[in-house]
Amino acid sequence: MQRKIKPIKSNFMNFVEDLEHNLTQKACRETAIPMEDYMKNNFNFLGIKTEVRRTIFKEAYEKHKQEVKANFRDIAWQLFTKNEREFHQCAIDLLVKEFKKNYVLDDITFIEKLITTNSWWDSVDVLAKYILGGYLKQFPNETYKVVERFSNSENMWLNRSALLFQLSYKEKTDFELLKSECLKHSKSNEFFIQKAIGWVLRDYSRFDAENVKKFVAEANLKPLSIREALRNIK
Repeated sequence: MQRKIKPIKSNFMNFVEDLEHNLTQKACRETAIPMEDYMKNNFNFLGIKTEVRRTIFKEAYEKHKQEVKANFRDIAWQLFTKNEREFHQCAIDLLVKEFKKNYVLDDITFIEKLITTNSWWDSVDVLAKYILGGYLKQFPNETYKVVERFSNSENMWLNRSALLFQLSYKEKTDFELLKSECLKHSKSNEFFIQKAIGWVLRDYSRFDAENVKKFVAEANLKPLSIREALRNIK
């Protein structure tokens, strides 16, 4: 049954304002410049290192915990559409924390919107592994439908997510589905797709190295995918 999001309380804005105020106080342009360079200048940064950002987030979360838990989807989206990358990272940290076995069926629409907004590998990879992966663990009957839609999309980040969502599945990985997705995108010239194919095969090789080796030998993958897939196999 679909869960209704509770009306936003007055302290909702207080959480976002507290977080924004405290993050801005720690902004450092000197630190932000190399961060922006590393991300190919796709995003603006405040210049706050991960440990500091997470401490500030934790303090604001504890202060407004009740309101945040009741409205975490709305809060995450508000943070995710702000300008600086640190706010997007806080949004993802919040979702990883609050979404655990706490999804509703129509959250897939929200997840798709997150993956396709302010997209880059640092956000998409976490969303794919922990958020999309967690959703499909809770609703396994949705897996093939969602993967097919994401995989057939013209959005490369949805394609990458359809490859990576099983990273958290370990030995429970559906290897037949994984192989199917790798083959489907094996001719892609997109760096991030070739890399994802290799990454997810390398990850699964920890549990079934022989079948990964066999698949790679037969699949005619791109050289980058092959190198990545076999990196940990002797």
